[in-house]
Order: sequence, then structure tokens, then C-alpha cells
Amino acid sequence: MRQRFSAWTTPLAFTFAGVLLTAPVGGQSRPVAARKWQAPRTLFGQADLQGISNATITPFERPNELAGKEFFTEQEAAEYEKRIVREGNRDRRSNDADADLKGAYNEVWFDRGAKVVPTLRTSLVVYPPDGKIPLLTAAAGRAAAAREKIARRPPEGPQDLPLLVRCLVWPTVGPPTLPTAYNNNYQIVQTPVYVAILTEMIHDVRMIPLDERPHIPANIRQWLGDSRGRWEGKTLVVDPTNFTDKTNFYGSDENLHLTERFTRTEENTILYQFTVDDPTAFTSVWKGDVPLTRAPGQSMNTRVTRGITPWKTCSRELVHKRKLRRSRSRMRINVAFAVVGACLLLNVPKLSAHHSFAAEFDAH
Repeated sequence: MRQRFSAWTTPLAFTFAGVLLTAPVGGQSRPVAARKWQAPRTLFGQADLQGISNATITPFERPNELAGKEFFTEQEAAEYEKRIVREGNRDRRSNDADADLKGAYNEVWFDRGAKVVPTLRTSLVVYPPDGKIPLLTAAAGRAAAAREKIARRPPEGPQDLPLLVRCLVWPTVGPPTLPTAYNNNYQIVQTPVYVAILTEMIHDVRMIPLDERPHIPANIRQWLGDSRGRWEGKTLVVDPTNFTDKTNFYGSDENLHLTERFTRTEENTILYQFTVDDPTAFTSVWKGDVPLTRAPGQSMNTRVTRGITPWKTCSRELVHKRKLRRSRSRMRINVAFAVVGACLLLNVPKLSAHHSFAAEFDAH
């Protein structure tokens, strides 16, 4: 009987002990070779653009002081960032009462950013090459002059006030999506048939269908236009049209047509590119690039995002957590088996002696 017991317990014990010796100890793990970064994908195969992003202090148009200069040097960028942050600090109060009043909120309410774009461009407008918005057409110029005339007199009704003043549409909402002085955060959520872009300012949500449905009829006009999206490899391409003349994006009219492109170029960066085509308002097509940088932590205004939860099966973070839980479960099982095996190994001599004594007792 002693021989039969030893025949199966000893190999089993050594096997379990081997598991114990090879299992990670104290949270240690084997070094893993660095891998080249690859753009993540959702569970349903689309490029993953999800997350919260915010803004930059790079000017929209190239300032006259930087005329002819398309890119900063690293030193120039650092000096520009320092100067703009210092000059824009709302906590630098004035001794003049009127100037101090115009300063309005203090600095804690502003999140305009503190860095220029990673490319070191001197403007978000990248075409025309001078970094300036093209001139308006004659008709668009007259329309802009009429709006300015209305703005100079007391409003006769709410319709005389721009949508921005009435907090109905803000430049951060877009399209195009552009940074402003504060509330610059965006949250992108994806499903197989929709992409939703939540904007912190005015808490608007752009719903972009991906199912190849046609645009709404041309006689239906909307402040944010009518967007349709499609995937070109890793890039989300969005086609907004059907705007109203009330949007007047830098002088645009109801014939505004945009092309937007969202591409994750790095783990924490989405390159947002847009093309403006409005032949009745601008004398030429123009383009812009806005790198959207992932915001540290869950920094969206909680009053805006309360009750808004990303589609959980789309979350890359959720997939990572599931993998981590499975890995930890396997590790606990291995350790448990190893402990049992070690105990058996340590008790084999005692058990063998016991069975030897029992056999001799039975023989007598």
C-alpha cells in the first residue's frame, strides 16, 4: 500500500511544487519586449476614437507678428506658450475698475490649454499657406456688414442676438470643432452604427450615423448641419451639410459644406482635420488641423455627463479590465494548486511512515 500511495502522490507533489516555483512571486512578471504602437480598435473592428480630449493655445489664424512663419522652433514655442499663458491669466487684475470688471471670471474657470500643437504650427488654419481665412465674397461681405449693423444697435428681440450670445450654439460644438476660452472638452463614444461627440460647452451631442443613409432633404436646414460618417481605414470621415445662414461660421452661409477627418495618430492624440467649401461665402476652399489631446482623468463637467455612459461593450478600458481579471484568476488558481502540492510534498514522508506502521501492525 505504501508503494501504491507513493507512486501517485510523489509525482503529483513535484508537479505542484514546480508550479509554485514558476508562478510569479510578489507581483513580479517576466520582462516584455517593447512593441510598436498600433492604433486600437473597438470590439466590432472600428478604429477606436473613444475618450475625452481637450484644446490648445495655438491661434486659429496666424497672427500678423508671425506672418510668413509656418512653424515655431522649440524655443519659440516655449516662449510663446509662456507669454500667452501670462497675458491671458485672469487673476492679473487691473487697478482700473472698468477694466477689472471686463475681466469677468478669474483664471480657475478657464481651460484654454497651455501648449501649442505638437507639430509646432503657428496656426490651426493650414491652408491657404499664409494661415489666414480667405476673403469673403461680395455677397457674404454684405451679409456680414448687415449682421454687424444689427449688433451695434439695441436688440429689438432675441432674434437680433447671435446664437453664441444666446448660448444656443458655440464654436466648440462645430462643426468644425474648434477650441475656445473654456469648456474645451470633448467625449467621443462609438457603436457599430453611430459615433456620438459630446461637447462640454452647451452640452450638445452630435450624432453621426454610419449606415450609409442619405442626407435629409435640401429644404431642411439645421444649426449644426446634417452629418453622415464613413470609415476609410483608420480614419472616420464625416460629411456635414444642410446648414443655415444663422450659423455663419466665420462668414459662411447656408451653402456651407464640410469634410471632417478624425484619425488617432498616437495613443493620446486624435488628429482632427476639416475642409471648408462654401463658394458663395469664401473666395477659396480652406483647411484646418486641430490635434485633440487626451485629457488627464475624467475631467468632463459632471453636470453635463451625469447619466451619459459610453456603450460598455465598446470600451477598450472594459476589455482591458476583463483580461486583467482573467489573468488574476488564473494566477490565484495556480498559486492554490502550488500550495496544495507543496503541502503534499512535505507530508509524503509522514504519510509513508504511517502506512508502513499500519501494514506491520496488520501483519501481527
